[in-house]
Amino acid sequence: MSAPDGQTQASRSSFYAGMRVLPKDERLAMYAVYDFCRIVDDIADDQQGDRAVRAAELDAWRADIDALYAGRAPGRAAFLATAVHRFALEKADFIAVIDGMAIDVERDVRWPTEAELDIYCDHVASAVGRLSVKIFGMDEEPGLALAHHLGRALQYTNILRDIDEDAAIGRVYMPLEALRHAGIEPTTPEAIATDPRMDAAARRVAARAQQHYKEAAAILAAKPKGHLIAPRLMEIAYSRLLRTMEQIGWAPPRARVSTNKLGLLLTVFWLLATR
Repeated sequence: MSAPDGQTQASRSSFYAGMRVLPKDERLAMYAVYDFCRIVDDIADDQQGDRAVRAAELDAWRADIDALYAGRAPGRAAFLATAVHRFALEKADFIAVIDGMAIDVERDVRWPTEAELDIYCDHVASAVGRLSVKIFGMDEEPGLALAHHLGRALQYTNILRDIDEDAAIGRVYMPLEALRHAGIEPTTPEAIATDPRMDAAARRVAARAQQHYKEAAAILAAKPKGHLIAPRLMEIAYSRLLRTMEQIGWAPPRARVSTNKLGLLLTVFWLLATR
């Protein structure tokens, strides 16, 4: 299987403009990482596919990543080779992303504990951040801290935005502690999603996300070395999305909130002018 065209795939992302302003080598590397994440995410979210078949596809990706780093023929991972060598990307981070997708393939995630959810977020979000900050040229300490906090903040925001969509496919990523704090005892995904007490549960998760945004914003405000427009754009746009959801609330029925692409483009212009 060949990789999709990076620019075509990334152009469907809200952060295309943020990646587009990167220097060519960094931009192409981000497209490659984006393509990898999109491919393995599609495997995890294939609701029509047999779980065993999807698990085997992820195992094949692990084997190809192993081959890439061992200097053997990398198979479908060949399109990652330039980015891996140019930016010294860590094998463990690619494997972590695959492991995160494997969690969704193994079972429908339902009301994980906060500790379990944190591990999941590290795999599917912060690991991507660790790959990205290397491409952005950040030093190790601020880069790892940014990946940790911004990755978790973005993933929590996605969870809060997608409560209904996840419930429709049998998944509930809301942590058990938040549900029980709101008086919700887990039964079925549909019952949880339609419970009027969901607003209280969601606000507990939102508070945790806001703390991660605060930490990420502080790291970026210190102006560490690197090409930081893309992470600054993500922090601004998604923290704004979370604030909008907080204003509206999470009591059912909910209307899905999305980012404003024109607003994102204007934010990019502002970031370019003030960097």
